Amino acid sequence: MKTRVWLAIALACLSTGLYGQSNYSKEVLERIRQVEKSLAGYARIEGEPSGWTIQERMLFHGTPALSVAVISGHKLEWVKAYGMADKEGKIPATPSTLFQAASISKSLNSLGVLKLVQDKKIDLDKDINAYLKSWKFPYDTASKGKTISVYNLLTHTAGLTVHGFPGYEVGQPLPTVPEILDGKKPANTDAVRSAFEPGIRFTYSGGGTMITQQLITDVQKQPYDQYMRDHVLRKLGMNESFYTVPPPTDKSPLLATAYGYDGNPKKGRYHLYPEQAAASLWTHPEDLTKYIIETQLAYAGKSSKVLNHEMTQKRLTPFPDSNSAMGAFVSKKGDATYFEHGGANEGFRCQYVGSLDNAGNGVVVMVNSDNGEIIQEVVNAVATVYKWPAYYTPEVKRLVVVPDELLSEYVGKYELGPDFMLAISKKGNSLAIEPTGQAISDLYAESSTTFFSMIVNAKIEFVRGTSGGIDKLILYQNGRAMDAKRKP
Repeated sequence: MKTRVWLAIALACLSTGLYGQSNYSKEVLERIRQVEKSLAGYARIEGEPSGWTIQERMLFHGTPALSVAVISGHKLEWVKAYGMADKEGKIPATPSTLFQAASISKSLNSLGVLKLVQDKKIDLDKDINAYLKSWKFPYDTASKGKTISVYNLLTHTAGLTVHGFPGYEVGQPLPTVPEILDGKKPANTDAVRSAFEPGIRFTYSGGGTMITQQLITDVQKQPYDQYMRDHVLRKLGMNESFYTVPPPTDKSPLLATAYGYDGNPKKGRYHLYPEQAAASLWTHPEDLTKYIIETQLAYAGKSSKVLNHEMTQKRLTPFPDSNSAMGAFVSKKGDATYFEHGGANEGFRCQYVGSLDNAGNGVVVMVNSDNGEIIQEVVNAVATVYKWPAYYTPEVKRLVVVPDELLSEYVGKYELGPDFMLAISKKGNSLAIEPTGQAISDLYAESSTTFFSMIVNAKIEFVRGTSGGIDKLILYQNGRAMDAKRKP
């Protein structure tokens, strides 16, 4: 189990390593100031202050660098960077600093795939093997005779294995896409195969996204990164972003260094991800706002730089009984609708949110750390200052003290789904949780069996079995109750 060691980043370093444009209006500068002092979690603890400053939370979370961009009225309103892109080299972060977008790569990838659908080069609902040439998906009895479609891959409803990817240290041999899909060396993940029949429920699979990478390469007969550059990134004006692995040498000075929970840099500065469609995009918040704004405008029928109005609306229609759409997660909050995606690579965390109403609100936050807990706090601050409808409505919680011996009973691993665990550890007089491929975050007790998160709107309840021991936990999130059985 990883343990977090808080980094001693000096306040002076935070203030001098802070970059943003200086030609903003007084009104915008005041909104920036309000955001910077309004960071907050999903819940508020009774008796504690209602807002923190960015500097306080960067110190608390040990965040080397944070970069944020805010959208209002379908336009970029401001962008600002804080802290250090590379602590050892004493290189401050600027709005031009590039971060790994991790799974946000899947959002842009979905545009590339759906562009092929829009151009009638592939069919959204046809068997993927009709388009795969250099590799075919090996169906077996787990799929129960059903075929997998492109729609299934983009909505994570294909019933496939392999949740995510750890990447490769610089200098390690990189596998080809067929080697990744078959789990053959030098690939460091299992083969992508059916866990259950497609089309019945959501199960997140980065492995499924990798099949779309192979499909694009086979249909277009060109390298994936070139296709995405020419047909997606350049069309959106994301001219500083790229999927190329390894990164182009001329981009090296702009690349943020990745840091672990302990504050130390990753070996080689960052990992490489030949899993390009799933995890390899390098970008910065300002470039990502161009994707968000274009999505908002296309959804409203006011632009079509990559996808037209009809295809964008189809893209952002969630799979039934899920919030998973094609390359994004869509949720209703009151009368407002938002689309979003997060990302977690080795040493990088990020999140974007965009509204689908006339206000055209949005935010992108990126950090170069395994600890991304500050990200939602920044998003909540932006939602508060810009008065996003129904987005941030924190509960006020009263904490209870749980006996130490009872906390120890809860420690263990709980299986939420194929290749996805919730690891519960004891931390001080409470607990911490580490979902597969995500950051460790604190849990707070509101009863002797129920714990909540300050970072995500989620609650966990521990349940005893007939033998008297803890048999499972129930995760309550997004209006759903999901059982996770305890592993021996």
